[in-house]
Amino acid sequence: MRSIRKQPFGYRIEHGEIVLHESEAETVRWIFETYLAGATYGTLVGTLQERGIPYDVGKPWNKNMVARILEDRRYIGEGGFPQILKQEQFDASQVSKQERLPPHYQTPAQKELRRLCGSTPPAWVEGQVIGILNCLIEEPDRISFAAGPKDNTEISALRRQMDDALHSPPVDEAQIRSMAVHLASLQLNVIGVEEYETKRLQNLFRGQSLLTKLDQELLRESVRKVTYIDGVVSVLLKNRQLVKGVALK
Repeated sequence: MRSIRKQPFGYRIEHGEIVLHESEAETVRWIFETYLAGATYGTLVGTLQERGIPYDVGKPWNKNMVARILEDRRYIGEGGFPQILKQEQFDASQVSKQERLPPHYQTPAQKELRRLCGSTPPAWVEGQVIGILNCLIEEPDRISFAAGPKDNTEISALRRQMDDALHSPPVDEAQIRSMAVHLASLQLNVIGVEEYETKRLQNLFRGQSLLTKLDQELLRESVRKVTYIDGVVSVLLKNRQLVKGVALK
């Protein structure tokens, strides 16, 4: 016989308005309470069938029906539907569902990506990250930084002092050695973290082969953070350069 159900289980139309179907609403409450008590989908289906509780004309209960009921937010009053459940009861059922799911295996690289994202990202994010990293492997010079003005006054002055000392015999080797160490220290400080990281990243990517899957070590050594919004992934490199992927179509 053809189905006649037009509203979610637990509701009916009366005088053009959605109202509770009292017996079905009571079954909805029982399903949630029994599931929270530890019952499986199969146990719920079996008990509903044994009790002869109808779901719809010509439609016996199955696990998909039970699953849909346990996921339906209309039972807490969303969408203008009369409330059947308390918010706390619905939330507890969702937590219970997550706890019962079998553990999802993740590779070390996928765990690293999750850490960079701050949570488990959608599946499409992984593909965009691989694409971004491959672009940098093919063109390491795309890794750059915005160089600002640098004050080389002290370095220039020290170089002149060293030059004068070297051309003013007798040469004091200990003094020249001390000045050279100080000069090297000043030059290192002038380079700055971003410039140092940029050069390191360029060398890192030049030594890589194109990726067919995520590489944990490359992620850890090159990426500071991964974000995604509106179908676009943004990768923040260790030199603070932001590289964006291609938007999903």
